[in-house]
Amino acid sequence: MGTIGVPVEIGDRDRQRWIEISALVDTGASITSPPASALRELDVQVLFQQEFRFGQREVQRMNVGQTWIRVEGREVVTPVLSNDEGTQPLLGAMALEGVFMGVEPHARRLIPVEGLMT
Repeated sequence: MGTIGVPVEIGDRDRQRWIEISALVDTGASITSPPASALRELDVQVLFQQEFRFGQREVQRMNVGQTWIRVEGREVVTPVLSNDEGTQPLLGAMALEGVFMGVEPHARRLIPVEGLMT
């Protein structure tokens, strides 16, 4: 499929200030991970620490907060991982599901999806 880069806006708790970042869509990542500097600038507070397993199989305990994100005009509050500076920001599965967007792999773009109920 390759990689898909999308603009993502990270907002403060009052949805007054937004920072745009370029993120890779990663449906294998559970959480969205903007740069820690963006989260600090928006005063996003750490709620707890969580262990994350990375692709290289290493496990790290990382800070998790929650804030608003905007993807293609759709806004939702989602958990965010405070990412190390210089690390590629990711748009994870929880945020994608929260804004009801999916990946169209052939066109390499995001598309709206229906919600599912059983």
